[in-house]
Amino acid sequence: MPTETRTGLLIAFEGIDGCGKSSHLRRLAAFLRRQGLTVVTTREPTNGPFGRRIQAMFRQRNAISKREELELFVEDRREHVARCILPALAAGQIVLTDRYYFSTAAYQGAAGLDPDFIFTMNRFAPEPDLVLLLQAPVSECLRRIRENRGEEPNDFEQEAQLIRVSRCFQSFTQPCIHRIDATGERKLVQEQIRALVRPLCRQRGWSC
Repeated sequence: MPTETRTGLLIAFEGIDGCGKSSHLRRLAAFLRRQGLTVVTTREPTNGPFGRRIQAMFRQRNAISKREELELFVEDRREHVARCILPALAAGQIVLTDRYYFSTAAYQGAAGLDPDFIFTMNRFAPEPDLVLLLQAPVSECLRRIRENRGEEPNDFEQEAQLIRVSRCFQSFTQPCIHRIDATGERKLVQEQIRALVRPLCRQRGWSC
């Protein structure tokens, strides 16, 4: 479904763990709903069968190979697209997803796989109308994980790993990606996000 012909809107929130993407997704969803728009919020990995295997994998990272790990993410996304994203877009709804195939390319790319190959594997997934890539220093993101979540970082959230992931994200040049400085006040960061979303809504005749 080309972005120029779909009636719905697909927006992906991306960034390293602790950057604030999940909280800003929730704030944007609440704002859009107050404008009377229909919003579907979703996330990857999902809670489907492949997503649950991924979540179990987080606890036993060495149980499978990097390629098998990648294939789990791709299959989870294939199901996510078919069951959630495409139906919502066809119904003219706004889909906000917390992570998408850019995260797979960044995290598995940081683990040594080729990001371009990963993007090729995900060609079945509809391109987002907008990717909001929230950026903050790794040290700040780790502080947020510890203080705001009250938990220790998992294997995907170690400093050296997140530095590699951040570099992968920085290398992506797709036109749909807009980088957001996530180090400022939440209100100001959210306004930057809304300023990017409003024109897309207006193109579809939605007031926001």
